[in-house]
Amino acid sequence: MTDRLTQLQDAVNHQADNFCNAIGILQQSSPATKFLPERTPSGQMHQTPPQENHNYSLMFATLIARTAKDIDHLIESLPSEESSSELQLASLRRLEQENVEATHKLKEVIERGQKLLEKVQGALSDISKSQMEMQKLDKTPTTDKQPIRF
Repeated sequence: MTDRLTQLQDAVNHQADNFCNAIGILQQSSPATKFLPERTPSGQMHQTPPQENHNYSLMFATLIARTAKDIDHLIESLPSEESSSELQLASLRRLEQENVEATHKLKEVIERGQKLLEKVQGALSDISKSQMEMQKLDKTPTTDKQPIRF
């Protein structure tokens, strides 16, 4: 997950995209107008009715409002300047304590591992001695003794 500042920057960029797209849609859907409205023969001003862009306006208004709320929420979640050094010290102390505890656990695990290693090495030594003795017994010539019969 990204950090809060990166999320805030992404939200601001998204809001800028929303504004640019909203302006583009307004330009695209708005009718061309003259600076001076046309007059009809009766003397009334004649203006062209605006095109329907209500759906786009509502959509972009919703997107802009939602993104603004997200930006406000991200800004509120940032740490304040006054408490940042205190929070950092508390966080460092907690991390240091966790580090000490992890070091003790690691030492215990290493000691248990060394004891198990010694046991395994002793067992392997006994096995190899037994195999060597068995090989010596297999190599010694047996005397041709006949079994005693009754």
